[in-house]
Amino acid sequence: MKILDWYILKRYLGTFSMMLLLFIPIGITVNLAEKIDKILENEVPFVEVAEYYLNFTIYFANLLFPLFLFLSIIWFTSKLANNTEVIAFLSSGVSFYRFLRPYIIGATIVCIAALGLSMFLAPKASKGFNEFKYEYLKRGHETQETKDVYRQVNDNEVIYASHFRPKTHTANNFVIEHFEGNQLKFKISASRLKFNTEDSTYTLTNVDKRIIGENGDIMSNQAKLDTILPFEFDELTPETYIAETLSFSELNEFIKKESRRGSGNMNMYLVAAYKRVSIPVSAFILTIIAVAVSSMKRRGGMGVNLAVGISLAFIFIFFDKVFGTIAEQSTFSPLLAVWIPNISFGILAVFLLLKAKR
Repeated sequence: MKILDWYILKRYLGTFSMMLLLFIPIGITVNLAEKIDKILENEVPFVEVAEYYLNFTIYFANLLFPLFLFLSIIWFTSKLANNTEVIAFLSSGVSFYRFLRPYIIGATIVCIAALGLSMFLAPKASKGFNEFKYEYLKRGHETQETKDVYRQVNDNEVIYASHFRPKTHTANNFVIEHFEGNQLKFKISASRLKFNTEDSTYTLTNVDKRIIGENGDIMSNQAKLDTILPFEFDELTPETYIAETLSFSELNEFIKKESRRGSGNMNMYLVAAYKRVSIPVSAFILTIIAVAVSSMKRRGGMGVNLAVGISLAFIFIFFDKVFGTIAEQSTFSPLLAVWIPNISFGILAVFLLLKAKR
């Protein structure tokens, strides 16, 4: 039976690798055709363009590997079924579960590789990919701002601003409150805050300061104040893609820090963290579904299996994107949102497996 295992395993890994090698150049060509005008307009050096597309390759291989894996299994298993090889295997006394063993071994190899990719290599590629995109391909978006930012910057200080503008290093309606225990000791308000990058100081405009005293509060006002504040400006509004650029351990530390600060993007970061594990695990579920769907010889041939497979693959991606977006934009549990596609398709995999066995 080792011959059967090696035969299927080589087809499993070989077809998956070939699928990646075929589709990635197509993706690069389509992306280059779309972005070539801005690349030439900004006179981007060739080395940076080459590095961008290397990162692009890793980024999208990590993002779309479940789709490529699913379609590759549908493809080569349908060929086995059309050549009556599956019938020959099962007629020789091999159970359907035994027939699945090389597929599960292949899924294990892919899952381990995908875990390593998503934990370590993909974050570096994502950082380079996004930095290039925002540096050269999305110029003109420098005025983007973050509204209603609340942060606990340390154990004693809490800040608020109605508008933070990372590109111009400014904020409106800025407030910082200092607590000792549960008691407010002083509060500083300013209509505008400006971060001075040359010396890491802050300039406050229209400043009101209130010191809380036992015998009454002390109020003061001044038009302008240059001072040092207990936080780094860029840390207050990290880019929305920052979670994708951190390794697994770095991401966990970042999530802890942002949780203490009361970040409004916590669900976005948690979704990114949970997907590091859920997407590689989907290799097992999609493998079982693909084998169950394509191992039967059908009247319509391979085309029917591919049509069913493509439909299921896009439903899986639809579930993944929709529930991820819902979790990011609401109070819906990120953990549940990330695992709903795997749970739903896991149930489908069991149903199809029992049906295929019969």
